[in-house]
Amino acid sequence: MKKIYGLAAVLTLALGAGSLHAQVSEWKIDGAHSEADFAIKHMAISTVHGSFRGVSGVIKFDPTNVTKSGVEASIDVNTVDTGVAARDTHLKSPDFFDVAKFPTMTFKSTNVAKAGGGYAVTGDLTLHGVTKSVVLSLETPGKEQVDPKATKRGFTATTTINRKDFGLLWAGKTGTGDAVLSDDIKIELDIEAAKI
Repeated sequence: MKKIYGLAAVLTLALGAGSLHAQVSEWKIDGAHSEADFAIKHMAISTVHGSFRGVSGVIKFDPTNVTKSGVEASIDVNTVDTGVAARDTHLKSPDFFDVAKFPTMTFKSTNVAKAGGGYAVTGDLTLHGVTKSVVLSLETPGKEQVDPKATKRGFTATTTINRKDFGLLWAGKTGTGDAVLSDDIKIELDIEAAKI
């Protein structure tokens, strides 16, 4: 009888370990339903908003052991859109993103940790040929949703970077001596991903 109970305990542990391992899931970013938005202060009086639509990559998510979670993503810088064609052309020029030399930006996580009600995702952001460590504040992902083609999940994260840290140095001045553009750029990632 003891052997039976012992065997049952081993099976329970094995199945339990298997179910925990099954918590690690992979998600392919759906570029048609994802974007990276940004906001920057203009002339210290208004905020200009823009977005990048060319987001791709894979997210690993494990709510039971966040250290197994991570993300590798890239953005097509040519998709920058601020709603003003002339401004978008300027942003693509060597004054800013220089898309001819640096057509993509990438993010690769190096650490994921619980932070408040969500997660802190630390990783290497490569933009304009410069790589810096940044921290994304990730909201706790919502529940899985099923459509006719796939199981989907949403991920929302925010951060603020200093553009000059990435070599985006263009600096105009207003007539009163204020900067035409702020150094800080607020970023929000709204991602829809399909389970792999």
